[in-house]
Amino acid sequence: MKTYSAKPSEVEKKWLLIDAEGIVLGRLAAIVANRLRGKHKPMYTPHIDCGDNVIIINAEKVALTGKKLSDKLFYWHTGYPGGIKSRTAGKTLGGAHPERLIEKAVERMIPRGPLGRKQFKNLRVYAGSSHPHEAQNPEVLDVASMNTKNVRSA
Repeated sequence: MKTYSAKPSEVEKKWLLIDAEGIVLGRLAAIVANRLRGKHKPMYTPHIDCGDNVIIINAEKVALTGKKLSDKLFYWHTGYPGGIKSRTAGKTLGGAHPERLIEKAVERMIPRGPLGRKQFKNLRVYAGSSHPHEAQNPEVLDVASMNTKNVRSA
């Protein structure tokens, strides 16, 4: 018996809609990364993009556990001497682009390379509850009901 290897023409991509309201960030990112890579499919092939297209809405309402809102720092460097800067996760979430928090978490769970970059382009994150992808008829993926730990209990 030979090992099955999917061809790009055989891959069926679905559109998934995930509501991030109240869902723990790391758990959401892990589930989304698996869906983007296609590891949930029996026909998964490591060198082929067989993942789905994922739409995430309500990114501004994602939950972080513990004191991560105030303690988790994101660093970047301006390129100038002494130009290291930082921003807390809470400031990013409350700022103009809260979707970047989810994008960065998912990006770090996908392999770095040409295929990983291609798979990451299948992710669309929106801060509010509306999105422009109604024509694709996305299936709703209920991440909150997959595991009780996925939802932050206040």
